[in-house]
Amino acid sequence: MTNKTRILSAVAVIAIISTVLIAGMQGPDKAYAQQVPYLQQTNTISVTGQASESVTPDLASIQLGVDTQAKSAQNATSQNAQEMNATIAAIENLGITTSEISTSSFTISPIYNNTGPSMGDGGSSNELLGYEVSNRILIQTTQLGLVGNILDAAVGAGANRVDDVSFTLSPQKEQEVKDTLLENAILDAQSRAQKALSPLGQKITGVQTVTLSELNVPPPGPLYQGRFMSAMAMPTTPIFTSSQEITTTVNVTFLIGPQ
Repeated sequence: MTNKTRILSAVAVIAIISTVLIAGMQGPDKAYAQQVPYLQQTNTISVTGQASESVTPDLASIQLGVDTQAKSAQNATSQNAQEMNATIAAIENLGITTSEISTSSFTISPIYNNTGPSMGDGGSSNELLGYEVSNRILIQTTQLGLVGNILDAAVGAGANRVDDVSFTLSPQKEQEVKDTLLENAILDAQSRAQKALSPLGQKITGVQTVTLSELNVPPPGPLYQGRFMSAMAMPTTPIFTSSQEITTTVNVTFLIGPQ
């Protein structure tokens, strides 16, 4: 074999090897490229929907109690128990059940009289005068028409303290209102999105995310606060409820596309 023939054979072999290598490199790359999905851009619109409703409270909360004072803690406690038992009995006679009454606090505190500077150390000297017993009960009822009668009966039986009278929603009614407002808020968000998309030639094609907010229920405001309520013991103390404005909002991100 001549040198010229050897050179041509070597060139042919190199060409064949190069062709195989190039095909081996390109083939997998092309196959891999075909397997990678094309990431299409997703068009969305984010809208906040809102709903509100004026709701009449259906739960009354009344916090009242008995304060008694005596020389000894035992006498103060005994007197307090007697007056509180009479108070609870008078409330139950109106149709309030024991499940609607609970003790919110009970305290026994010493009563001191500051007699002025003591001899020797220049400090003050406190004289123990007796003890005060405070017993508070919480009444929660859906019988709103009895609130005035409850106050009158309690004060007439021995209660000398009314700390709070307020109205709010029962858990059951709050859940009902929440469900209704949630549905209305989502419909409001959908309506807003459709109105915004219509002039743009777009429409809603799906939902990407929904973010809910807590129900905005105003805190119950006290209608009365006071102490030593003997002056209130008159027929049917007038107590009136008022409606509450409750709102909720939702944030919805809609998927959109051409009409």
